[in-house]
Amino acid sequence: MPRSVNHVASRARRKNFLKLAKGYFGRRKNVWTVAKNAIEKGLLYAYSGRKQKKRNYRSLWIQRINAGAREHGMSYSQFMGAVHKSGLELNRKVLADLAMNHPVAFKAIVDTVKK
Repeated sequence: MPRSVNHVASRARRKNFLKLAKGYFGRRKNVWTVAKNAIEKGLLYAYSGRKQKKRNYRSLWIQRINAGAREHGMSYSQFMGAVHKSGLELNRKVLADLAMNHPVAFKAIVDTVKK
């Protein structure tokens, strides 16, 4: 009996995979083996990129808080230590937003923390 290969399903699977390669340059967009390798590599980069994005945002928030705190005569570490001692439940994302976009509110937080 001949071997059953189900070309319909394998072709559909390849077609869906090649859709992910849309926009790639050269043979990466239309040759199955090259596209498959490029897509797998791209998915790995996407996974690690989602983790790196969190790190990058945290470091950006720290830089913004540091800049805002130094305008009021404190370093970042002094400011964050005082924030934790005072019991303020504001995370770095919120503090960075206040330091950037609402300097008056950030100054009020610095004043309450300095006491």
